[in-house]
Amino acid sequence: MSSENQNIEWFVIVNPNAGRRKGEKDWPEIARLFVEANIRYKSMFTQHRIHAIRMARKYVEMGYQNIIVVGGDGTMNEVVNGIFTQSKRPSNNITVGLIPVGTGNDWCRMFGIPYDYKSAIDVITGGKTFLQDVGWVKFQQEGMEKNRYFVNMAGMGYDALVAEKTNKQKDQGKGGTLSYMLNIFSSLFSFKETMIEISVDGEDVLKAPVFTMNVGICKFNGGGMMQLPNAIPDDGILDMTVIKKLSRFKVVSSVAKLYDGSFTRMPQVKTFKGKSIVINSKPEVYMEADGESLGHSPFKFGIVPKSLKVIIGKEMQVTDTSTDSQP
Repeated sequence: MSSENQNIEWFVIVNPNAGRRKGEKDWPEIARLFVEANIRYKSMFTQHRIHAIRMARKYVEMGYQNIIVVGGDGTMNEVVNGIFTQSKRPSNNITVGLIPVGTGNDWCRMFGIPYDYKSAIDVITGGKTFLQDVGWVKFQQEGMEKNRYFVNMAGMGYDALVAEKTNKQKDQGKGGTLSYMLNIFSSLFSFKETMIEISVDGEDVLKAPVFTMNVGICKFNGGGMMQLPNAIPDDGILDMTVIKKLSRFKVVSSVAKLYDGSFTRMPQVKTFKGKSIVINSKPEVYMEADGESLGHSPFKFGIVPKSLKVIIGKEMQVTDTSTDSQP
């Protein structure tokens, strides 16, 4: 580690429940590796949902500019929402690293973060950074309009139903990638397609019965499914895939195509790109963002270009794009 990095003090947010309580079980090992890597840090455990939002906001306002997340995609999402809801410091002046202990770890796949703790810490001490886009979505929850930032992907319709079931199992200590796969198949016959209207950058692009939809910044969700295969995390553009009504047999027979992104060539699938996406439905459909179950339609999506500085691995292919987009 360089002498410059040695002088940095990191604020470490640990989710003890991540990865079926791997966060708690493996923290002593991770802490030992921090010491061996000469990382100076202050750590705190989250105690409940949205606690990481409050902690990130508070400690950034106290002056911390460097945060390490020990958790999964959901913990990362909360930390980013804390960063974006504080007013003391621009979001792109704060550096965020991740030690993955979650069950999905889809953000890590995009940015080349190893799952091995020592290798992930080596990535942090290496200090290679990337300014990624961050998405935001407005939605309805308990009769009120809410806002949430996300760094990976939001899913609606069937994707949200599967995520909700998996999240409930996680709360019981049973969730994981296998549970996600089982929920994909077990929920098929109880789910009904919904009539959806979509506009992209002010232009109406689709009105049809829809099975599931994804909007996002990065390529992967659901434990490695490439649901947005053309996404570029710093192009200032949201990617969207829509799977229209299709037979249950077709769903089952096409699951493998989700892992290599080839499902987008199916006639039932539409893809879109834009800076603003509006989705209306009848009846309402629900949403997850970065794996966190949230509210329901109507939805309005937007993007904040190159607004979060993240530490990435060597395998990440950094693009060289620019944009004049405004949030």
